[in-house]
Amino acid sequence: MKKIKFSEHVLPHLIAVAVFLIVTVFFFNPVFFDNKIIQQYDIQQNLGTAKSLADHYEKTGEVSLWVNNMFSGMPAYLVTVYWSNEGVTWLKNILSLGLSHPVNNIFIAFVCYYILLLSFRVRPYLAIAGAIAFGLSSYLIIGLSAGHNSRIGAVAFMPLVMAGIHLAYSNRLLLGFGLTTAALALELRENHLQITYYLLLIVGGYGILRLVEAIKTKSISSFAKTTGVLVVAAILAAGTFFGQFWAITEYTRYSIRGKSELTTPGNSTAENNGLSKAYAFDYSNGILEPFTLLIPNFHGGSTMASVLQDPESETYRALMNSNNKEVANQLVRFTTPYWGPQSNTAPYYAGAVIVFLFAIGIAFVESRYVWWLASIAALGIVLSWGKSFESFNYFLFDYLPGYNKFRSVTFTLIMTLFALPLLGFMGLEKLWSESGDKVTKRRLIIAFASTGGLCLLLAIFSGVFSFLRDVEYELPAWFTNALANDRQSLFVSDAFRSFAFIAATFVLLYFNVHKKISPAGFIVFLTFMITVDLAVVDRRYLSKENYQRKRDNTFFAMTGADQAILQDKDYYRVYNLQGAFNEARTSYYHNSVGGYHGAKLRRYQDFYDSCLSRQTSEMIQHLQTGGNSLEQFHGINMLNIRYITYGNEANTVLPNRSANGPAWFVREVKQVQSANEELSTTCSVNTKTTAVIDVSKFTVPDFSYDSTGTVQVKSTGPDRMVYETNTSVNSLAVFSEIYYPDGWIATIDGQEADIVRANYILRALSIPAGKHTVEFTFRPKAWTVGNKVSMASSWMVFLILFGSIAVSLRKPKD
Repeated sequence: MKKIKFSEHVLPHLIAVAVFLIVTVFFFNPVFFDNKIIQQYDIQQNLGTAKSLADHYEKTGEVSLWVNNMFSGMPAYLVTVYWSNEGVTWLKNILSLGLSHPVNNIFIAFVCYYILLLSFRVRPYLAIAGAIAFGLSSYLIIGLSAGHNSRIGAVAFMPLVMAGIHLAYSNRLLLGFGLTTAALALELRENHLQITYYLLLIVGGYGILRLVEAIKTKSISSFAKTTGVLVVAAILAAGTFFGQFWAITEYTRYSIRGKSELTTPGNSTAENNGLSKAYAFDYSNGILEPFTLLIPNFHGGSTMASVLQDPESETYRALMNSNNKEVANQLVRFTTPYWGPQSNTAPYYAGAVIVFLFAIGIAFVESRYVWWLASIAALGIVLSWGKSFESFNYFLFDYLPGYNKFRSVTFTLIMTLFALPLLGFMGLEKLWSESGDKVTKRRLIIAFASTGGLCLLLAIFSGVFSFLRDVEYELPAWFTNALANDRQSLFVSDAFRSFAFIAATFVLLYFNVHKKISPAGFIVFLTFMITVDLAVVDRRYLSKENYQRKRDNTFFAMTGADQAILQDKDYYRVYNLQGAFNEARTSYYHNSVGGYHGAKLRRYQDFYDSCLSRQTSEMIQHLQTGGNSLEQFHGINMLNIRYITYGNEANTVLPNRSANGPAWFVREVKQVQSANEELSTTCSVNTKTTAVIDVSKFTVPDFSYDSTGTVQVKSTGPDRMVYETNTSVNSLAVFSEIYYPDGWIATIDGQEADIVRANYILRALSIPAGKHTVEFTFRPKAWTVGNKVSMASSWMVFLILFGSIAVSLRKPKD
């Protein structure tokens, strides 16, 4: 066993953990010292979405797999479901030192990137600075402030996966195997497959690097052996995610990320199998926008900010001095400092020092790593352009497997942010081993000129930019001149700021300051500069105003409208006309036909686009002209919408006495032959008397109609509904519940019955004459079988990691 020296093998890592802990605590000090939490819009929405699941668990102790309080019902797989992977959960708790969620993800990002840099032989104290650069990049902080906790969690584990893979290919096969297995299991546990997809692109590039190297050195057998071991690691890690992956894969087919059954003239195969291009590329960077990696205010900053926050701004003074206050008030909405092409964004800043070090890495690191990391950095930028570079990105969208399942392509910049510090600190490590001759100096000057010089040129010649968005050219000149001047001021200020950080670092390196003072002193100064640079910019997007007391839950404070509706204890749905399909607050108290989720059921989205939205517009117009009966709006009524709201007060609640109710018997069936026909017919028939069934998919049962027949709800739950039926003839009942083909089981008096899809999105059942008990339960195999596999695999991964570490400590070289 190799002798362990505390000062060499233990102390640096203890210091690293201590530094990461201190940075985390002080950056998020309101969490640790004021008992506050970060205000996260998406998390607030998720609380509304998951409320019925939480209530059900608290009441019964049972996990529910179906969420009934949004979009009229959908699987809970991508909302909140407890999966049995305790072994992997324990690993995360150990790695995060038990820090509170979600700030623990930043601490984990520090630790994981530190391990990555160590695996690439960057000395520990330099690796601390590189890890802080990754963890404090504004990408992670902005994502955290928005509530994208799973995305940031997945980002945090990316470096750990890459570290394990690199160790495996660097003659540390056993340790690499154990680390890759555990890291990938942790990555998958975060359940953000978009980030994992980008990780696969990074790993794929690394694999090409190793394959080319193996061919050159004629070591294919060694490459194949290592690759085989890593494939086993991936399979074991995937086992911990087996149940979730099964459920998500199954659900994806029926969500807006799956193939549409509707056929539209002009739709390509890709458009019909995944997200539409318009939706997927809605958030795309402009061509120059990635310059925010170097200069945070290159495009002005966040769309959520306003130049009016500064009373000394020219725009503020121009509006205050305007003679036409009405026009001035209308112009306020144009006062965002952002002048790029996006509707909603905040800049992803890598750090000026980090971009400079990346240039040093290109100059000094061996070419194989430069090709890999520079290519990954460039690919992340090109992909982030999205619709701004259609010829390339639309091609990938159509032909790269799985790529059309994801949106918000600006997220691809995580590939760039992953590559910059790694190559940068590898370059700095290499620079420190150089002699400091003329060649070294010349390379340093080139790196400085390409980054710091660029910042200086942009600051001096900033007048080449208009600083206006296309829609702003028609605004009054007195306003746009002031606005452009304010934006230019922000641009120039940040350009000089980045130049100053780069110049200071360049001077230290050019004059070999690290050799004239203690290396520790230089590293402390470098770490301080990187931390200050990033933290100050991060504070623009996560300040003390972004925190709230833990018990301050005003977002879900019950309104007069809520109180009025909740007096009704029956089973029904609520339609909130105030952004129904983009809010989940209604779901906190009621079963809503709307909701907030990025992966709705495709058929439900189709129904909304083609029928519900049109009938809603017609209904509003009908009400505004004095109408009070909603009997003719059959698409709305079939969703059991008993209450329609358009405000917060009790008098903004409109009862709908024409709703079909939870279930009803129909007189007839309209038989159709395609999804298009099924949807269009559903939107035109009286759904209370007529059901629409696609006979190319389902058989219409023989039935009659009894006008005195009844269907009554006996009990409700998120994934269990019980009804009592009574009819004198064999009848066909339509239930105001969403049809989902995988997992729902229907029984009549305990005997299983076939569920038929009716009205494009609902369930129907053939009911025999007499009095019967009908029960629907949701028990998908993805849960009943997959969960057992996940549980066993998670503990196996736990043991593999610590076993590989123990053996590696005894046997340093595998």
